[in-house]
Amino acid sequence: MAETCVYSSDGTSFAVLSGGDIHVYGTSNWERAWILSGHSQRISSIAYSPNGDRIVSGSYDSTVRVWDVATGDCVYIFIGHTTGAYSVAYSPQGNVVASRGYDGTVRLWDLQAAGCRSIISGCGINNMAFAPKGDIIALGSDDGRVRLWDVSSGEFRSILIGHATSVSTIAYSAQGDLLISIDNNNVVKVWEVERGACRRTMQGHGYAVLSPKGNQIAFYHSLSERKEVALWDLETGVCVRRLSGFKEGINSVAYSSQGDQIVSGGNDKSVRLWDVETGECRKTMTGHARTVTKVMFSPKGDYIASASYDGTVRLWNVGSGYYRKISIHHSRAVMGLKYSPKQNQVASYSQDSTIRLWDAETGICSRMLTGHSGYVYTISYSPQEDRLVSCGDNGTVRLWDVESGACLHILTGHTSTVVDVEFSPNGDQIASASEDNTVRLWNVNTGECQHILIEHSSQVWVATYSPQGDQVASAGGDGTVKLWDVETGDCQHTLAGHSALIQRIVYSPNGNQIASASNDATVRLWDVKAGMCTHILIGHQNRVTRVVYSPRGHQVASAGIYDKTVRLWNTESGECRHTLIGHEQNIKTIAYSHGGNLIASWSDRGEGRLWDVVTGECVWNLNHDGSTRSTNSYLSHPFVWMSPDVDSFMTGDDGGSVRRWDVIKESDQHRVRLRWRSTNGQLTVEGACVQDVQGLSDLNKRFLKQRGGTGEPSLRLREASTKVMTMASVVSKLKSSSSNTEALNSPSTSPAISLTIDSEQQTEQAT
Repeated sequence: MAETCVYSSDGTSFAVLSGGDIHVYGTSNWERAWILSGHSQRISSIAYSPNGDRIVSGSYDSTVRVWDVATGDCVYIFIGHTTGAYSVAYSPQGNVVASRGYDGTVRLWDLQAAGCRSIISGCGINNMAFAPKGDIIALGSDDGRVRLWDVSSGEFRSILIGHATSVSTIAYSAQGDLLISIDNNNVVKVWEVERGACRRTMQGHGYAVLSPKGNQIAFYHSLSERKEVALWDLETGVCVRRLSGFKEGINSVAYSSQGDQIVSGGNDKSVRLWDVETGECRKTMTGHARTVTKVMFSPKGDYIASASYDGTVRLWNVGSGYYRKISIHHSRAVMGLKYSPKQNQVASYSQDSTIRLWDAETGICSRMLTGHSGYVYTISYSPQEDRLVSCGDNGTVRLWDVESGACLHILTGHTSTVVDVEFSPNGDQIASASEDNTVRLWNVNTGECQHILIEHSSQVWVATYSPQGDQVASAGGDGTVKLWDVETGDCQHTLAGHSALIQRIVYSPNGNQIASASNDATVRLWDVKAGMCTHILIGHQNRVTRVVYSPRGHQVASAGIYDKTVRLWNTESGECRHTLIGHEQNIKTIAYSHGGNLIASWSDRGEGRLWDVVTGECVWNLNHDGSTRSTNSYLSHPFVWMSPDVDSFMTGDDGGSVRRWDVIKESDQHRVRLRWRSTNGQLTVEGACVQDVQGLSDLNKRFLKQRGGTGEPSLRLREASTKVMTMASVVSKLKSSSSNTEALNSPSTSPAISLTIDSEQQTEQAT
């Protein structure tokens, strides 16, 4: 999720905090420049240096890191806190970084000396603020006191006494002559720093932010009963204005650099722009799908940034109210996807060295796992769903805690790239296959290697457990399948027959049979007990890269990478029941639906098809190479990988995005519904019949149909009516025969309406 965001002081770059990473964007083109990764746990705070060339981050891993914005390199790692570094700040001169830790200390780090200058402790420090000149740092404490410390010497300067409870917020005025402190009872005190005297005491509520000129303070609260922002004049101590109209509590408020405008964001998912002088709400900007956690103005005041739990940051143009959306997703190609055993979570792994965990219902990225230094080749969930194992091209296997995102073990021993990993059915063991010609079996609890399986003469591409967990099968470059006893590590059978590299092996659901797919253009079925080949499945014209059993095991599907076909074979007779022809690009992956009545196939350029297993007919297809080429073309989504769910599937692409699709059978028709996506973009549904659109006037409906019927460019629904967001259902009738296609596209039957649905709309809006 996007937790917070911040602009550099010069406005040339923009940083978004998400889990254990910092995403840095250039504001000239809004393209991501860097993902700053290195912390082993979640980052709690980030801040730019005064000149904008560095970013400092504090993490729950107890370290403070300083990053170079131009290169993306980590230039300093400061170690000293015994528990997590909770917040960080630069001094105004940029030569000192302050960090506050859960260990009750504040540490001042000298960037020139690259070391700790001072350690300040005691009295439960809650917050900190540098004076504008950078010579003093003020610390608010649990004992209700504010202490001022000399930054150069680290010596105590003075103390401000007056609060009865813990000080929760402190801030300096722009000139540095005043300091504002707020305690847990929402009592506000304005202090004259030089004299140490309290000039004024006021009763506020919730959180507070000081105006740039230091003459006003804005109070707000995240609780639903506090649905207002109260503006207080610090000179008179009077509430001069109340900004109301909120539906729920407010999480973030920020002043513009001139102090004449305020932006707010909260639990009602909206971003609001206010005139400070009149209290008028100038704009209400909607689009976030979940709570807005942070808002801020750009240094010039022409843009507003908002971060949300929906995993996005939106950049709103102050003048027009239009936005640009930044989604927190993979920065490079998605290598693959895996569902958790309970189907409530999806993990994606990428060439960007990260693994991301997504909520399967909402599409929100809940966690990002970092640590690999190169491509992540594959992952596997434990049967209990509490662990995840991954492997990469640095020769290591990593075991992760799914709940916390912590790396539990780094399994080392392989001397080359690890290309496959899998949990045993009981979750106690992991098998890893490597280009070093070996398979290793690891103890999950201890991280120790139990067996090294070394009889392959070439690279091992795949290792998989039998359904019973007593056997591991491996295959690779030497063209053989080897069956290993898990308990002893002994090789039980060597299944020889393929004349080229084996791409895939898979056990049948009952564990009695193995199917192997090879570059020799054949699929072989093997009897596990006897260790012999029962069928050679011949038909593909070139390499066979994918093979998968149907849920009941009576059928096996295979995909040829160059002949662009999927073949369905009977496992008892070895007979080819259907050859599925229609793909125009090399087939990337195949999978059965949960019930086994459908099989999905995807090819290199976003060409997805659903096939009826019984008839062999294509019941849904997507053809897209960057431009629309058919009436069933939904979305450009190149280089797709897919993982099945109960009548749904996931796709990922080389742009780093992840999407979930639902497949729904209705009599003799199928509907394919985009459930959610991780990136920006648009879903274009063509040849659709609008059966019911709730919340639109008749004029709006006619307008939409007219636009679609005249063949004009796709209409953004938001431009047609603000009520379009309440759209309930747009049913796309997919062509199952040429007659149906003609009926759908006939203007007399139903206008061919081209609708563009904004990506933030929910499932029921994009049916």
